[in-house]
This record gives sequence, C-alpha cells and structure tokens, in this order.
Amino acid sequence: MVDQLLTLDDTHVSTTFTIKPDCIFNENGVFNEAGLVENAAQTCSSIVGKSFFNENDVEGEGTKLIGFISAIKKVTIKSCPKVGSTILTNATLKSRFDTDEYSICTLSCRITLEHIELLSCELNLVIQELK
Repeated sequence: MVDQLLTLDDTHVSTTFTIKPDCIFNENGVFNEAGLVENAAQTCSSIVGKSFFNENDVEGEGTKLIGFISAIKKVTIKSCPKVGSTILTNATLKSRFDTDEYSICTLSCRITLEHIELLSCELNLVIQELK
C-alpha cells in the first residue's frame, strides 16, 4: 500500500500511494476507511522495520518481517479519496521499545490529498523478524 518512499529516517517517513481500480479497499469508486488505516500502518511500519535490514539491502531481500496493529489509540477520518488519487502519508515515531524478539512502537500519522487532510491517527505497532 506504498508506491513511493519519499523520505525515511529513524523518526519520520513520507510515502505516496496511487489508488488503483483493483485495490481490495475500494468501494463504489472510493478508497475506504480500512484502506486509509492500512496505508497508515504500512507507512508507519517502515520507520521501525528499516532497523531490521542491512543498510545496503535496499530491496529488503535479506530479512522477513511480520507486523500488525496492536492498538489504534485515536483516528479521525475526514474524507475518503477517489480511485485514481495519489495520497501522501507522513508518519512520526513517538516511542519505541525493543526486545530480542520484537519491537513495539507508537506512531502518529497523517494522510493528505492535495494538502487536504484525509486521516490523522495514532497507532501502536508490533514488528517481529521471522527467523
């Protein structure tokens, strides 16, 4: 649910996603609320997920990860974009806890379309390397 990674560092990520007609989250020509949350989660996961990969593994072939939303602390959805739209998603890491087996993190996220906010949320994610 991410087409292009615009920026990525240890605390922030920015991505774009163009909503294609065959996307599973489309309903009646509109990208639905569940799709917006999934786009937010996948964008957010890249901040913590990148720490599991070697720096020169730009294709992400050396590591397999699994991640899931453990909590949605708050979410505001103002509008859903039409199929064919390209959304911009920005996320910021608020907190992170790492163990030998997994990482738990809290992130804030905002999705916009042409500078108009579609979604804002705060998510907790769990990310684990599959060995």
